[in-house]
Amino acid sequence: MSALTRRWIEQFVIAENLCPFAAPVLRQNQLCIAVNEAHDDRELALSVLDELELMQRAPEAELATSVLVFPHTLQDFERYLDFVALAEELLEACELDGIVQIASFHPQYCFADAAVDDVSNFTNRAPFPMLHFLRESALTRVLDNYPEPEAIPQRNIDHLQALGLEQVKLRLAKIHAGT
Repeated sequence: MSALTRRWIEQFVIAENLCPFAAPVLRQNQLCIAVNEAHDDRELALSVLDELELMQRAPEAELATSVLVFPHTLQDFERYLDFVALAEELLEACELDGIVQIASFHPQYCFADAAVDDVSNFTNRAPFPMLHFLRESALTRVLDNYPEPEAIPQRNIDHLQALGLEQVKLRLAKIHAGT
């Protein structure tokens, strides 16, 4: 699970420059990929709390960001979205709103205004349901030094549209196959 997630980050997120800030984090070994094998809601919630604690406890030089992967649960996209809302509530309850940010990725990710087969959805599609925990201070620093950071989402959509749905699916199939 973590090997496939890492390949997806390296060969899709970084290779397609979907996140212009991911490569240095990976190069400097500042990314944690945690795999949660749990199935019940309580254990899933506890894993979010564990990641939030890890983000607080670990120095940024050692851990810039963390990805929490759920390979055996949260396959239903609507259930996953409910879980994302719970994770956000836990973030606020821990008083980490503004300190940690949670980004969401799912194999069936679909933007509210997009068709299911729209290539734009692949900017947030991943091999497994996952939550990405980011330090807001680090995010602010890199965004302050990046030209037009607000244009990144549209640039990503434009890039994937230029590649085309079949090419995106082919690249992802190769990642899943380990090639």
